[in-house]
Amino acid sequence: MADATPAELIEFIVKSIVSDTDAIAVNVLDDGTLLELETAQDDRGRVIGRQGRVAKAMRAVLGASRDGKDCRLDIVD
Repeated sequence: MADATPAELIEFIVKSIVSDTDAIAVNVLDDGTLLELETAQDDRGRVIGRQGRVAKAMRAVLGASRDGKDCRLDIVD
């Protein structure tokens, strides 16, 4: 994971959280500054977490990474 893209980083984190790993899709938009995360309907609550704590943590890790500091993460329905 040393030279992972921001999309690969988010996918790696989300795969350890959700139960349906085949439904994960990370779409890169706006020249790499926007990441849209799609998951199965049942796993969306796990990805967001209580009061958005898991989503905030993923955004913090993304912001702390070398290539992801200018990226924004959206979790879409």
